[in-house]
Amino acid sequence: MSDKSEQLKARTEAFAVAVVNFCDTLPHSMAARRIGEQLLDAGTSVAANYRAACRAYTTPLFISKLAIVDEEADESEQNAPIINNLEQEAHELACIFSASLRTARLNARKRREAKRKR
Repeated sequence: MSDKSEQLKARTEAFAVAVVNFCDTLPHSMAARRIGEQLLDAGTSVAANYRAACRAYTTPLFISKLAIVDEEADESEQNAPIINNLEQEAHELACIFSASLRTARLNARKRREAKRKR
């Protein structure tokens, strides 16, 4: 695995831990519980699915897992001032994985076209 992949793996894991820690601080109201559950699901899914993407044994599986990472990182973005650091990290991760997904899809398309030309 490349250094960048390892760095992103560590970064997504740190993000998941930060999301868990943040969700533990939320009040026990019905709204906070619902928002916290959604954030917890999306935020921890980023790390789990990135790890799965890194272990993908086919390009379509890699692209599929990366699409989930992109979606969950985007879903983790919140606009509450109290979570500016988490929001910023979620935004940066969403941008990284959107770009990675575009590249992976483009590379897969190029490989398919190259096979057709043979």
